[in-house]
Amino acid sequence: MRRVVGTTLVMLLALAGLLLVAEPAYADQVCQVTDLETGVCVVWVEVPGTPGTPGEEGDDVPEQTGGGEGCVWDGTALGITQPPPGPVPCSTDAGYWSNGLNCYIQLATPVPPAGDPAWQGHEPGDGAVYHCYQPQTGILVYLWSQDPPPDSGTTATPGEVARIAIEDMELKAINIGLAPEPGPGSVGLVGMPVWMWAASPDDHTFGPITASASAGGITITATARVHKVTWDMGDGTQVVCRNAGTPYRAEYGKQESPSCGHVYVTSSSREQDGKFSVTASSDWVVEWTGAGQSGVIRLNGLRRSVAIAVGEAQVLVQ
Repeated sequence: MRRVVGTTLVMLLALAGLLLVAEPAYADQVCQVTDLETGVCVVWVEVPGTPGTPGEEGDDVPEQTGGGEGCVWDGTALGITQPPPGPVPCSTDAGYWSNGLNCYIQLATPVPPAGDPAWQGHEPGDGAVYHCYQPQTGILVYLWSQDPPPDSGTTATPGEVARIAIEDMELKAINIGLAPEPGPGSVGLVGMPVWMWAASPDDHTFGPITASASAGGITITATARVHKVTWDMGDGTQVVCRNAGTPYRAEYGKQESPSCGHVYVTSSSREQDGKFSVTASSDWVVEWTGAGQSGVIRLNGLRRSVAIAVGEAQVLVQ
């Protein structure tokens, strides 16, 4: 049964800002072009994916999920804890759902006569009077508004709001640590261990990093972290490291890296400029929560490259 409440309750219901984000419900966001100086992606593309695609064998990363439901009941701002926040149908016979007002919106019928308190001092024709109905509480409010209250079924989903938070994180490719060091005069040897690692990893290059964003009456908190770095060694080999790697120190000598390494079996003499191009691509997993929902977004392909010369040891014969 609906309870009709006077217009004074309307002051408890505040409209939230809106941000329209056009985006597929399920997609892998893949970096196509990275600024090699800063490691920041300058061109992201959406690659259609399959909901719930599992990670690789041995990968304990949560599966990618969809964007969640954009219409959400959340009575906490009104001091209402039951029912708890969660998705609701975007439309019913009571009208369309507004996240900002936490109710279903419908033009009031019959239209209240001039002078009725529902007009809040306005005249018929100046805006309109709406029904604002909360099935969670059974409350029906008469609401005057100059413009139709926003329809949350046409605005951002939680997953889309999470991507706004991701933008604020300013994620970057790792700074490459490599031994032997890239640069003039530095040459590695065929058959000798190469060490790879994320140099001076921080929140923006390896995580974890957390940010929040709000849009369309929804607030989402997202936490991002690197779950693997794929090293393309330039010789046709890819090495997948599920950690930041171990920085090399001189006392390690000719030992192999205990966490992320490679051994070249050919020299780079036939490569362009006589060097192998080594590219580190970091893949992130982002877990978001809010609006009574949670989900996972996977971001792939933030990359940075360096060049390394690899020669063959010369044997001196007397």
